Amino acid sequence: MDSPYAVELLALRKSFGKTEIIRGANLQVRAGERVAIIGPNGAGKSTLFNLISGRFSATSGEIRVNGQRVDGLAPYEINRLGLARSFQVSNLFTRLSVFENLRCAVLWSLGYRYAFWKFLADLRDANERADEVLAMIKLDRKRDVLAMNLTYAEQRALEIGITIAGGASVILLDEPTAGMSRSETTRFIQLIREVTEGKTLLTVEHDMGVVFGLADRIAVLVYGEVIAFDRPDAVRADTRVQEAYLGSVLAETQAAGAGV
Repeated sequence: MDSPYAVELLALRKSFGKTEIIRGANLQVRAGERVAIIGPNGAGKSTLFNLISGRFSATSGEIRVNGQRVDGLAPYEINRLGLARSFQVSNLFTRLSVFENLRCAVLWSLGYRYAFWKFLADLRDANERADEVLAMIKLDRKRDVLAMNLTYAEQRALEIGITIAGGASVILLDEPTAGMSRSETTRFIQLIREVTEGKTLLTVEHDMGVVFGLADRIAVLVYGEVIAFDRPDAVRADTRVQEAYLGSVLAETQAAGAGV
C-alpha cells in the first residue's frame, strides 16, 4: 500500500565528528502539503535539507520519500524518485538564456540522455515543456535574456522554474525569498503557491510573513529536534515555541514595523 506521506523522517540523526546537529528528528509530511521549517540560527535547518536531498548522509535513522527509503542514496538517485530542491544561492547557467536553462532542466525527465547527434531545437516535447514552465514562472518576456542579466527576483523565479521543470512531486525551497523587498516577496509567495499546486512543498524560511502566508503546517526545529509540528495558529500559540524561538522573532518583526 502506498504511503500517505511524501516525506518521513524517523529518529534522524546527523553528527559531524563529536558534534550532533540533528538529534533524533521525526517528521511526517502528507502528500500535497505545504510545510515551512523554522527555527533559530544553528538549529540544523539547512543540514536537514541536505540530509533529505542526499547531499549529507545520515548518522542514523531513516528518510523516506513517497514511501521509499532514500537515506544512503546519491542526490541524483533521490531526484529521480521525485524530489527536487533549490538553494539559498542561485545556481544557474548564467551564460545561457532563461529558456535554455529551463530546457536543460527538463531533458532527463523526458528520457533524453547524453547524445551528441541530437539537436536540441528538434526536441519538440522538451521545448514545449520549457515554454510551459516559462509561462508558469511569468518570465515569458525574458525568454531569450541571459540568466546573468535578470534581476535578483527574476533569477530566483528562474531557479524555482528549474526546480519544478523535471516534474518532481516533492519540492524543497531553501529561503526562497531571502534578499527580496516586501513587494517582491508578496508576489513571490503567490508564484510559489501557483507553481507548487498539487505538489508537496518543504521550505526553510526566516520571514514569518512568508511562513504564515504560505504554510499549511509549520515544523519548529530547535537544537536538531522538531519541538512542534502543527497548523500556523497552533504553532503561534505554543508556549514552547514562543520560549524557544517565535516570541523573540515576532517581537523583532513588530518593532521593525513600528520603526523602533
